[in-house]
Amino acid sequence: MEQRVRMTSKNPTKTPPLLATLLLLLAFLALWVPAASQPLHSEPMATQSPPPSPAPPQSTIPRAQVGGAARLRRIALGVLFGSLSGFLLALAFLYAIRVAILHAKSSPAIVKGPVSFTPQISPKNLLTALPTAQPLAHGPHGKYYKLNLDNDLTVAVKRLEAANRPEASPSMSPSTSKSDMRRVQRQLEALARVRHQNVMSLKAYVREADRLSLVYDFIPGGSLEDVMKRVRSQQVSLNWDARSRIAVGIARGLKHLHFEFNPRILHCNLKPSNVMLDEGFEPILADCGVARLIAAGSGDPELCSGLYAAPECYQSSRYTDKSDVYALGMILGVLLTGRDPTDPFFSGETGRGGLARWLRHMQQSADPKEALDSSILGDEVEEEEMLMAIRVAIVCLSDSPIDRPSSDELVAMLTQLHSL
Repeated sequence: MEQRVRMTSKNPTKTPPLLATLLLLLAFLALWVPAASQPLHSEPMATQSPPPSPAPPQSTIPRAQVGGAARLRRIALGVLFGSLSGFLLALAFLYAIRVAILHAKSSPAIVKGPVSFTPQISPKNLLTALPTAQPLAHGPHGKYYKLNLDNDLTVAVKRLEAANRPEASPSMSPSTSKSDMRRVQRQLEALARVRHQNVMSLKAYVREADRLSLVYDFIPGGSLEDVMKRVRSQQVSLNWDARSRIAVGIARGLKHLHFEFNPRILHCNLKPSNVMLDEGFEPILADCGVARLIAAGSGDPELCSGLYAAPECYQSSRYTDKSDVYALGMILGVLLTGRDPTDPFFSGETGRGGLARWLRHMQQSADPKEALDSSILGDEVEEEEMLMAIRVAIVCLSDSPIDRPSSDELVAMLTQLHSL
């Protein structure tokens, strides 16, 4: 049946044989009935008959013959239009079946068990090794683990467990609707297609009854938050050149998610703990879209929280690409000042009102260099770059999303700043 519909769609302009036959029959009937035949119900309008005039015998058409031709014509037209209506209904029925089949094919089947997006990870091997995962860190959306597979491959696993917050777990349990399960699965497949040096792509996932485990590449360098903690304790030295490259890399990762990938992905949880650093301090965005993934599986509208969240997240629960830019502005402020937003310095008796407000105040002060991390001061050229970077951070931290630059504009601004 599907094959028959497909053959019809290949030649949309070709008249079907049955329809052509019916049209020829209609034309034949229209020509076959004499054009001069009078209807049976017609009566003469004159009250007085004119004198009879003899007519040729061959031009006289009997009333019975005219009535029989009219009846035959009505029967033929009924057969014609009945056949045509049946033919059109059959076409509509076949078209409806084809649409239903195409819709069923477009709705992906719900995949059960481990799913791997790379040949390096065997689903069976992953499921067997999962209980041996070693805990690394704990966050608001789950726990991170380090997992060694049998082929000497080390991966990072993030578990989104229902035990922490049952209503916000996208574990696709039996209570979750099939539409939500398909929505989560489509987002997981989209995250696996991401290919960019500054964005961490999903390598595999394991769906269980009470949790969903996401598998990523393991980055031994740790996160930006870990590195900045070591910088504050003077265990690690991070100069302005490295910090500037980190900011540019984060902006490039956001640009790829916002403008170069289809469908567009919003990070929704950008902060230093979700920026991994490789051995050369090249940033890699982790946890991309996980907050929205949780919202898709649970119906929870909250996509962001914490000090890195933009004001509109609290005011209207609205998240856009400009909300990611606000979080990048906070990270840029951390790189420039060396201070953590949770530092009592911003919430003590001095009433500085947070990192964003303090940066605005220092930028208007007599000596804005006092806002910079003292460990990266010294070079006058770099100090000028850092002061300009403070202005970029302040623009990103605007209360209104309209006043913030987009991520592609931010890449151009930071790249030009870094090349000065």
